[in-house]
Amino acid sequence: MKRLQDLGEFGLIARIERLAARAHAKTSRAVVLGMGDDAALLRTLPSEDLVVTSDAYVENVHFRWATQSASRIGRAALVANLSDLAAMGARPLGFLLSLAAPPTLSVSVVDAAVRGMLELAHKSACPLVGGNITRASETSFTITALGAVPRGRALVRSGAHVGDALFVSGPLGSAALALARAEASGARIRHRASPRLDLGRALCDLPGIGACIDISDGFSADLAHLLAASKVGAMFDASAIPCEKNFWRECARLGLDPKQILLAGGEDYELLFTVRGRFASAQVLSRRLGIAVYEVGRIIPKRSRRKSDLPKGWSHF
Repeated sequence: MKRLQDLGEFGLIARIERLAARAHAKTSRAVVLGMGDDAALLRTLPSEDLVVTSDAYVENVHFRWATQSASRIGRAALVANLSDLAAMGARPLGFLLSLAAPPTLSVSVVDAAVRGMLELAHKSACPLVGGNITRASETSFTITALGAVPRGRALVRSGAHVGDALFVSGPLGSAALALARAEASGARIRHRASPRLDLGRALCDLPGIGACIDISDGFSADLAHLLAASKVGAMFDASAIPCEKNFWRECARLGLDPKQILLAGGEDYELLFTVRGRFASAQVLSRRLGIAVYEVGRIIPKRSRRKSDLPKGWSHF
């Protein structure tokens, strides 16, 4: 079995470049100069703002090789970044990959992870344009994604107003439930989240959108981020939050608290956003967007500080 130490740094870089070249036969028009130089050159339109985001996907923190396929791991690493672009209403331009890995890691595992990443990149029109390779005791994929949004129209966390309706774009708790199923059965995780890029751009073009955030750390944690940035409060109905079919029954079978999974489960990558005015109803908004969205609450004035009994969601520290 060939390992990274058999390839060497420049052999691995060349291998990733070949994989990327095959995946991106037609590259983004924003890419002036891609992989192979000291840095990439990207070009936005004069009427756009540049959007930049970065996330690390780290072995034994975000993933374990034993519970996920390499392809899913690579894909999931990119999903987190593309979801951030979606939450800003941005169109993807390209991404950088910094791969840290042990010399003994199998080349075939790295190939599979990179292919999983590039498959989503191709689908999302977000080509790999460069990065870095380094030795490490454990594997991590650190991605920097770049996007563009019409100037002055980026979706932000701080735009919620009192009276806005609070919406979510799809079922929550699925990623956390899939992880629990895998851990209980010893099987690999099958659930695959997708970034809501089209929805983010549609929201960016819609009048009356207030604040927006992607749900990566869990509904309660990310709602708290949005409320803090907007200096408002919220009322919401947990029973109105969408979930997958048989969610409650599966939680009971696995001995899980469904409220904890629904409100604090991370990596769903749905969008949580607020709307005011004539589109502030789920039926009208879903028809306008061409995708089902769900009203789950309302923005209210900020209340005095008090201890919350809501699940906290994911936190690294």
